[in-house]
This record gives sequence, C-alpha cells and structure tokens, in this order.
Amino acid sequence: MHDTVDLEDRGIPSVFVATVEFVSGAYAQAKALGAKASAVYVEHPIQDRTDAEMKGIADRAVDGVVAVLMGSS
Repeated sequence: MHDTVDLEDRGIPSVFVATVEFVSGAYAQAKALGAKASAVYVEHPIQDRTDAEMKGIADRAVDGVVAVLMGSS
C-alpha cells in the first residue's frame, strides 16, 4: 500500500493486488494514509496454490489491473 501511494503521489499510475481477505484492511490503511490507492482483489487464499492455479488467478486479474492503470475502472 505504501509503495502504491508513493508512486501515485509521484504521478506514476499504480495498482496493488491483494486477496479479498484484505479488502477492509486495505481500505483502513488507505484512509489512514489519506489516500485512495487503486486495488484489484483476487480470490483467497493463494498460499499453497499450484503454479497452474496461480496462473489462472493472474489471468483473471490482469484485465482489472489494466483497467485501473488505464483509468477505466
């Protein structure tokens, strides 16, 4: 979150990716930082996923990441 906020403050479009388990925590941290950090949330958990499962999660998230970076989300 801190890196995303810092990059955005520098004018560099940024997005962080986290699992849905961290939505409320990310919102609280962004609020505490006085920022609106852009995020894409993926399914939880990701620990112990196979490479193929992680590729699937990434494939499903990429359109959201691109949309955020392009300002269309």
